[in-house]
Amino acid sequence: MPEPHWLNEREQTAWRSFLQLHAQLTAELARRLTSESRLSYPDYEVLVVLTDQPDARLRVFELAEALGWEKSRASHHVARMAERGLVKKVPCPTDRRGAFVAVTARGRRYIEAAAPGHVAAVRELFVDRLSPAQLDVIARVAENVLTPLAGGA
Repeated sequence: MPEPHWLNEREQTAWRSFLQLHAQLTAELARRLTSESRLSYPDYEVLVVLTDQPDARLRVFELAEALGWEKSRASHHVARMAERGLVKKVPCPTDRRGAFVAVTARGRRYIEAAAPGHVAAVRELFVDRLSPAQLDVIARVAENVLTPLAGGA
């Protein structure tokens, strides 16, 4: 077995800083969202993906893919959200065994109520702390890392 190509100090600092940034930022955004709305962070993520669709619905496997979740996680979370009336299952006309996950009127009200506070928190905790040039760098870095993961060049 070949010797691992260990991270040097610079690489390790960058990697660990990124992990800490992601963990703490996500935790604070989740805390604020939960305290200011009736949505958990995963609820909000699901509703964002669904409401971004022209017909506000997706198949469970498509939703899971968009969120980067396992299909079983998405399915279980959707079931819990359906129990709360935030989403509903709609039969798929082309696949009798399949169904769409669709946003309900209640789900739409919840996300519309939560979105302004969430956007304000994202702006306060992230956007407003960076210059336009730094935001551009972050966008390019994310694209460089994410494109190959998505099967791109």
